[in-house]
Amino acid sequence: MGLFSRKPKAPKPVNASSANGGAGGGNDSASVHSEGSNIRSSSTTGHSRAHGGNLNRASAGSVPQTPLTPMTPNPHAMSRVHLPKPPDPSLDAAGYLRSLGAVRERSRIVTDKALRDGLAHFEVDMDKFPDVVSFVCGIIKRDFDPPFLSIPPHGRYQHFCVGGRDRIANLLATFPDTVDSTEKCRRLVDLFLVSVLLDAGAGTSWSFKSAENGRIYRRSEGLAIASLEMFKTGLFSGNPANKFQVDKDGLRRLTVEQLANGMQSRPGNELAGVEGRAQLLIRLSSALASKQDFFGDDGRPGNMIDYLLAHPTTQASSTPIVVLPVLWNVLMSGLAPIWPPSRTAIDGVSLGDAWPCSSMPQQVPPPTSPGFSPFPNSSSGGGAAAAAPWESILPFHKLTQWLTYSLMQPMNTLLKIQFAGAELLTGLPEYRNGGLFIDLGVLTLKHDDLERGLQNYGDYCRRTGTGGVEVAPMFEPSDDVVVEWRGVTVGFLDKLLVEVNKALKRELNGGELTLAQLLEAGSWKGGREIAEVSRPNTKEAPILIDSDGTVF
Repeated sequence: MGLFSRKPKAPKPVNASSANGGAGGGNDSASVHSEGSNIRSSSTTGHSRAHGGNLNRASAGSVPQTPLTPMTPNPHAMSRVHLPKPPDPSLDAAGYLRSLGAVRERSRIVTDKALRDGLAHFEVDMDKFPDVVSFVCGIIKRDFDPPFLSIPPHGRYQHFCVGGRDRIANLLATFPDTVDSTEKCRRLVDLFLVSVLLDAGAGTSWSFKSAENGRIYRRSEGLAIASLEMFKTGLFSGNPANKFQVDKDGLRRLTVEQLANGMQSRPGNELAGVEGRAQLLIRLSSALASKQDFFGDDGRPGNMIDYLLAHPTTQASSTPIVVLPVLWNVLMSGLAPIWPPSRTAIDGVSLGDAWPCSSMPQQVPPPTSPGFSPFPNSSSGGGAAAAAPWESILPFHKLTQWLTYSLMQPMNTLLKIQFAGAELLTGLPEYRNGGLFIDLGVLTLKHDDLERGLQNYGDYCRRTGTGGVEVAPMFEPSDDVVVEWRGVTVGFLDKLLVEVNKALKRELNGGELTLAQLLEAGSWKGGREIAEVSRPNTKEAPILIDSDGTVF
């Protein structure tokens, strides 16, 4: 048996109109964040949480209380853990925008505008929100038995198990008895980190044929299998004594051609952004080499386990409890050099996956600071009061959050590490989760932006020589349309969790789904499935991203 398992169920057809589980007030126009403040916290270390007193969280300050993830420690089994507050943005704007707490807090501004139908690029119909709730509830009930305790948290692990085959369990079984649990976990952290960094949109034409069973896989699952098979060949290792690792020397020698061959990218089967992915991994080599305190002398991602276990906040407990902001700092600071230099910056500090957005407070007049990277394709702030330059920027850190969700799984399972503060993680602002709200009618792209997006798509097809099978608007990741869409997705996922738990109250039998479970069993899967119905030829999202392979 692998890390996670569930009882298989025969699939049943699901659609937004016929699925059981009413919205339970999904069209309420009140702020989603006022609802979220009363969500009860977890009383289990595993999956659905049972009702029962509030956890005294120490993530004080302005960070909203949010649903706990399944990796959050049992509040009855550990002492109170104090979480550090995010930096004060008036003193350290870059530090604040790079913090995990800033993602949900800043997305609140865009979400509240959406609830008033005041977005710059989308019309919002909250009367359609119950349809999203019903659709997601139907998928959850189709695939899992109530009270849904077997739903795993969202993470990369599940993609390795496509087709019902637990490839991670099989990999662990190949290691000799001399490999202890800590080294096994290091190897999985090595694998998962590289696999997540490669997990950007693959494009419509790419597929991967597994050397192990000859089957064809696409999209995220295909990227996962491809990364696993490359890992097993030792492509990312510079250690002749252990091919099952990722390190600075192995990545330094990596070439675009090697990655393209490993991914089976070739004419007619092109992987989107393959060069950008290769450069990301090559830059990872330098990042691993420069942060020896995190990654050790050999520059290995898995060595972060040793750093986390030795950290004073972990040592303060009799059982291994990692304060999530400590892990977040390892990933944000340790991996900072891998992101393209073109990303938004404040005072010379690159912010990573954070972008200016016209729906955020704007400076008056427009920004002139040499340390601030102005944003493209944005409209006026609509006469809002003058704001500091940092206030116009909306942070997401999607890949880092996806990485955090994914790395917690092997650490928890193999080493019994628990995580305090995992409630700070948000829903992932990517095209499956966001596409769900467009395809079911909650969000509709405004006419002028639709026309501009279609023009972009035509230009893309001419530039790349591809034919448009199913035409859809296309934008770059930095476009104001995409940034606003991602911001409202974060807030709507929090609201969706509240409404799904209301709709499934009887089946949950006193428990509640966590956000990580909703992402895994409902919103991400639902976004993919409704895309397959809406665009059966390409199965693409309703808005296409002209990506370099480092964001989505």
